[in-house]
Amino acid sequence: MQMALEEIKKARVFVVGFRQTMKALESNSAQVVYVAGDAEERVTSLVLKLCVEKGVQVYNVDTMSELGRACNIKVGAAVAAIIEK
Repeated sequence: MQMALEEIKKARVFVVGFRQTMKALESNSAQVVYVAGDAEERVTSLVLKLCVEKGVQVYNVDTMSELGRACNIKVGAAVAAIIEK
């Protein structure tokens, strides 16, 4: 899992949060999506459903704080997506 988190740290363009990740998925620009295991299911289930429909790879991250740190933000993140590697 650590390798996957390294990808988002190195990504040139990524988005963080439910709305931005959904927009990226809907516009077919998301290459990889990250989902925090401790995020609310009502948020993550919609993202996961769209990932399956669009054929986008999903990485699970243990906690929202871990995903937030990987995205270089001071708060936790439920979901994030890489747009460009």
